[in-house]
Amino acid sequence: MPRRIIIDTDPGQDDAVAILTALASPEFDVLGITPVAGNVPLDKTVLNARKICEVAGRPDVTIAPGCPRPMVRDLVTAEYVHGKTGLDGYDLPDPTMPVSDRHAVDFIIEAALSSGHKGLTLCTLAPLTNIAMAMVKAPQIVPCIREIVMMGGGHFEGGNVTGTAEFNIYVDPHAAHVVIGSGLPIVMAPLDVTHKATIKRGWLDRVGAVGTPACLATEGWLSFYERYDIERYGDTGGPLHDPCVIAYLLEPELFKAKRVHVAVEIASELTMGATAMDWWRMSGKAPNVSVLHDIDRDGFFDLLLERIARL
Repeated sequence: MPRRIIIDTDPGQDDAVAILTALASPEFDVLGITPVAGNVPLDKTVLNARKICEVAGRPDVTIAPGCPRPMVRDLVTAEYVHGKTGLDGYDLPDPTMPVSDRHAVDFIIEAALSSGHKGLTLCTLAPLTNIAMAMVKAPQIVPCIREIVMMGGGHFEGGNVTGTAEFNIYVDPHAAHVVIGSGLPIVMAPLDVTHKATIKRGWLDRVGAVGTPACLATEGWLSFYERYDIERYGDTGGPLHDPCVIAYLLEPELFKAKRVHVAVEIASELTMGATAMDWWRMSGKAPNVSVLHDIDRDGFFDLLLERIARL
């Protein structure tokens, strides 16, 4: 029986690859996509989600727009990485598929309750505002969530928006604090693993050579997207952060994980949004997150290509 998932996202080229991979995978029943403000403002993340679904040939997917700003702080965006549209690099026609009139928070609550005990998996590729707001509004959904697999955080790698904070956590640290403190099973794909999932030009050429609309879009998007990380970190290719979430659910054996205690900094402006990981179990606090820290890079990229080529 396919795993029932919701993809919470702020597309984003790497979000797009994750969404395409999920939509191409029969292992998933994608109940819906819940855009949130993050990489770009909400109106653009909703538009981008619609474009991604249409290029995948899936205009049937429910898209329920979510929160336009974090729970407490002002919105921080990342056009400097993703371009002014959030999906720069390959132009797609304006989408025609509809947008749900349900708010993402209500959609998540309804989907969780209708899925029953541990019936729903949340795949989070973005700031956690929608998820935290759903938990605050309807705490009864927590027993209905099987697990949360999130892209976010960093430990040995530090941060990618400040010296200590990864973007998704930094944008809404209070939401991350709520979600990580929920007691739910959580798998975290931090920068420590995603920085090992670096794009190689030969792989991008293979994707483009497939020639389908989804593959051509992927090749164009990622050719644009990786320039930022190459300029910042050197000529090793840009990291594909968000697809690690979907790849983990499809083939967890591609990754190595460690159970540790994770807390989110929400008080100090110096380290706001940092994920404090008790890697060596010094605090005596019980582990609450499975943190991915290594990846079979070749297997990961082979999986992405094989799935996206199906669309």
